[in-house]
Amino acid sequence: MDGVRGLYLRAKRAWDRPLTAYYLILGGSLMILGLGLVMVFSASQIEALGSGLPSAYYFRKQLLAAVLGGVLLVAAARMPVALQRGLAYPLLAVSVFLLCLVQVPGIGQEVKGNQNWIQLGGPFQFQPSEFAKLALVLWGADLLARKGDRRLLNQWKHMLVPLVPVTFLLLGLIMLGRDMGTSLILAAILVGLLWLAGAPVRLFAGVLAVAGALGALLIATSGNRMARFACLGATDPGPNDQCWQAVHGIYALASGGWFGSGLGDSMEKWGQLPEPHTDFIFAVTGEELGLAGTLPVLALFAALGYAGIRVAGRTEDPFVRYAAGGVTTWITAQAVVNIGAVLGLLPIAGVPLPLFSYGGSALLPTMFAVGLLISAARSEPAAKAALAMRQPAVRKKLAGVRRKTMGRSAVRRPSGER
Repeated sequence: MDGVRGLYLRAKRAWDRPLTAYYLILGGSLMILGLGLVMVFSASQIEALGSGLPSAYYFRKQLLAAVLGGVLLVAAARMPVALQRGLAYPLLAVSVFLLCLVQVPGIGQEVKGNQNWIQLGGPFQFQPSEFAKLALVLWGADLLARKGDRRLLNQWKHMLVPLVPVTFLLLGLIMLGRDMGTSLILAAILVGLLWLAGAPVRLFAGVLAVAGALGALLIATSGNRMARFACLGATDPGPNDQCWQAVHGIYALASGGWFGSGLGDSMEKWGQLPEPHTDFIFAVTGEELGLAGTLPVLALFAALGYAGIRVAGRTEDPFVRYAAGGVTTWITAQAVVNIGAVLGLLPIAGVPLPLFSYGGSALLPTMFAVGLLISAARSEPAAKAALAMRQPAVRKKLAGVRRKTMGRSAVRRPSGER
């Protein structure tokens, strides 16, 4: 018992260290990204060959997006808070403009029933609604921080206006393109920001009631959305195969068992499962890697969510608190919606699994958002002090390595002459 207790205490001390959140965010996000690249390569090969493309076509595009996203992540992690706040209004204005541009005939493109894409030329497309999530987080965090500094958040009108109207504007523009999934994530970000701002329960409940009523109306007036709700828990494709995707996602997970069929050996990706490398990549992961492969993915998202909440709770800067909370809400809510749909627990919303699914438009703003979380984790007072103490130690160690190397190189070897 003493050994177990000692192990528990050591684990607790390690968990409570100042840099724990920093390492969880950095390591967890990179591990999700790396495993996602592997699964995109595996899940997309048949889709690419079926379209007359090279087998690694989607993987190469995703790898390029990951490299560009890595640059954005590093830039966001090193960006001063003042510059982050300075991006809020320009990014919101650009997002609104692009969302309007999507609805212009000849510019916006419809893909699988959703009018939410802009063609950039060649094989590259751009989805403005993905960047609207980042815009809402930064703008909402800056707005609430400024109102908090002026002690206005105790008045309901200042808490709601203009945050709720602007969010509803973004939701309306996105819903014009019939993208219900992205609208759900934006609504979740709004709820998260209001919660962090300390909205009273009655105000919180009122916003949720209005959003729920609007959502119910939009669902009830769309036969496609009603059909998605009808497929909850379905085990048969049903009439006209309306539950085909939901059911084959369950088939993929079920056939994976404990340890899966092996990387690259999925059967469902051979045309049975729609969107195997995007919305339903978690199903292919379950089929090829089994429960042993899907549980670590869930654990990584849980760790990322915990670290984001911890950062938001410990920071002293109001903007950083709202931004970290908004990003955490965004990533965790989107992961829950995607995985819940694959498991048959939630209706299919058409949102990718963050950092994991194929799609550059989703990956780039998400990696920038992760960079914001890393910046927030580094700016915690205790973490900042720990990093400051670690830098001289690292420089001293590097200096010692250089001295040893120079010492070895200065030793002359015998030439063989006598």
